[in-house]
Amino acid sequence: MKRVFLKLSGEALAGEKHTGFDEPTVTEVAKQVKQIADKGIQIGIVIGGGNFWRGRTSETIDRPKADQIGMLATIMNCIYVSEIFRSVGMDTEIFTPFLCGSMTKLFSKDEADKCFNEGKIVFFAGGTGHPYFSTDTGIVLRAIEMEAEGIYLAKAIDGVYDSDPKLNPAAKKYDEVSIQEVIDQKLAVVDLTASIMCMENKMPMYVFGLNEENSIVKAMSGEFNGTKVTV
Repeated sequence: MKRVFLKLSGEALAGEKHTGFDEPTVTEVAKQVKQIADKGIQIGIVIGGGNFWRGRTSETIDRPKADQIGMLATIMNCIYVSEIFRSVGMDTEIFTPFLCGSMTKLFSKDEADKCFNEGKIVFFAGGTGHPYFSTDTGIVLRAIEMEAEGIYLAKAIDGVYDSDPKLNPAAKKYDEVSIQEVIDQKLAVVDLTASIMCMENKMPMYVFGLNEENSIVKAMSGEFNGTKVTV
């Protein structure tokens, strides 16, 4: 395994506060990512914006404007998390699909590839830069462009279930499920656009629970006990 992408939910980074940042939570994530990076694995990171903004719950704001606010939320998250990563000894770079002054770099595959090869942790913020596309689509797009070997999705639950385990105590967890089954059964691993992109471009996904102890290291080091989404 040479290059992988990791998706972190904004809510997960907020910890028990459910909004903003919980620094001990983010520091723990940083220490785990450093263990993986120290093995020579290149890591690209995408972060959701749900700890700041969930525009789709608002009926009063125009959808494109709501999505633009969400894009900015993901940039704030990446700037913060990038700094925490630096504090534990990693070098980082943040790319966005639109100019943000001197805060980030404008995305270019060549530039991002150079950063990976220099050993940097590379953040991809701002989604695709367009409304109506989620950070799910954003990470799949960038993972395909950057020729990653897989996408690791760190979620609040520990894998993919046949129904919502919060609502159904008898929900069955999949050890492995095909992307076609995910689409057919609407299992909501990622949104439909992202699912179809994974299927068409043969991009596997690995879904696991962020809150389990040492979960990122385990997921990327052969102790994976979440759900593998095959293509």
